Amino acid sequence: MPTARGLHAQVLDTLGQRIVDGAITPGTVVRPELVAAEFAVSRSVVREALRVLQSLGLVEPRQRVGTQVLGIGSWELLAPTVIRWRGASPAYFVQQRELLELRLGVEPVAAALAAATPDASAVGAVSAAAADMLAACAREDSRAYLEADVRFHRALLDASGNAVFRHFAGTVEALLRTRTSESRDTITRWTRDAAERHEAVARAVADGDAVRASDATTALVRVTRDEFIAEAPTR
Repeated sequence: MPTARGLHAQVLDTLGQRIVDGAITPGTVVRPELVAAEFAVSRSVVREALRVLQSLGLVEPRQRVGTQVLGIGSWELLAPTVIRWRGASPAYFVQQRELLELRLGVEPVAAALAAATPDASAVGAVSAAAADMLAACAREDSRAYLEADVRFHRALLDASGNAVFRHFAGTVEALLRTRTSESRDTITRWTRDAAERHEAVARAVADGDAVRASDATTALVRVTRDEFIAEAPTR
């Protein structure tokens, strides 16, 4: 039998996904009693789910109206939960492009800062993750590749020494993990070329070359962005 926490997660995920998918449109008033009846849960479970949705900017309680669904302009678009929902929605390619463009402005700077860090352990974590990506690619182990890829970008942002960049690592990880459910081979296949681009960044960081680290990271993220733009369905 599902626990209260499990029921809360089910209601939260379903409502959040429906809102992000557009199945529940902005301006719609969410009726807690109807949600409770649909999921056979208590009103308290529904209220908790709505509080989380409110914290993510998807809904807002309004006097004499009720809890109203908000449009994308209010959403916390960098929150991992929202990224996950958008990654499973028709906005998958849009989100990839938007966040890759943001990463183009953040990760090259982080790489340059990482190249200047005296923290050998932080630099070593970047190099180790890149090496693991190459090894996973050689084994054709996509899951190990993804985990190493996540560790690489987290390590790079951590090595920057910038607390805001470190916080951004959760956003990058959530974005990378949305690719695991995508069935288009051309953008989910883990290639040696991609692994070598990561290794080039790691080498530049290890060499302490800030300019080369920044340039290599720009090339890495730009290629990925261009792949998604090329694969995005046309309307």
